[in-house]
Amino acid sequence: MQDWPCASWVEQLAPELPGLHAQVLPEVDSSNSELMRRARNGDLRPQLLVALAQSAGRGRMGRSWVSQPGDALTFSLGLPLHLSDWSGLSLAVGLSVAQSLHPAIQLKWPNDLWWCQRKLAGILIETANVGTQRYAVIGVGINLKERDAQGLSTPPAWLQEARHGIDGPQALGLVLAPLVRTLQRFEREGFAAFRDGFSARDGLRDRAVSLSDGTRGTACGVTESGALLVHTAAGVQTVASSEVSVRPQP
Repeated sequence: MQDWPCASWVEQLAPELPGLHAQVLPEVDSSNSELMRRARNGDLRPQLLVALAQSAGRGRMGRSWVSQPGDALTFSLGLPLHLSDWSGLSLAVGLSVAQSLHPAIQLKWPNDLWWCQRKLAGILIETANVGTQRYAVIGVGINLKERDAQGLSTPPAWLQEARHGIDGPQALGLVLAPLVRTLQRFEREGFAAFRDGFSARDGLRDRAVSLSDGTRGTACGVTESGALLVHTAAGVQTVASSEVSVRPQP
């Protein structure tokens, strides 16, 4: 079994996340679902939960993300966040993960990481209001090894293409501390502080895209709040992450 140095990560992150609880589970339905259940039951500690296998992992808009041990890194980080504006949080999280892993990884608005125009990873953020606090669960799923493309709308990529031989503990060790710092900076400054970084890795910019409502146009960046800008026949349209699914046209 792989060595997951939870105690080391807890010690490393103690200045930023005192009281962090870190755990690796052999299998769970969904690491996000598990942390959401804990939060709703009153456990609002900062928590890192790694799932070696997920039987009912979820992506955006209810899409499934099922993983087997060693094939993917699937983890969730839960913590109270005090934000006046949550807009663009998934973009900042994606940027942090991409910057930690490889200079050539691109971002597909609003929550995917791309390697060579194929999906490498996804982000799912969920929140729960518990008393006066709002608890955020940031879920990250990263393909580590080659996976079957059958049934997937976007061909998959895997991290070992970019970083030969990397495993789950090594990948999480690269990603974790920068992600915590990103969340804390976002809490202070919002998405505007990450807009330039996102733009530098924007995999949709200047590409023809089609929206789930049938609209077609050209992606032309994001606003200071992280909304997608699409130049259409009717002018520039601002698209919120909850409204559409975006796919680049061939």
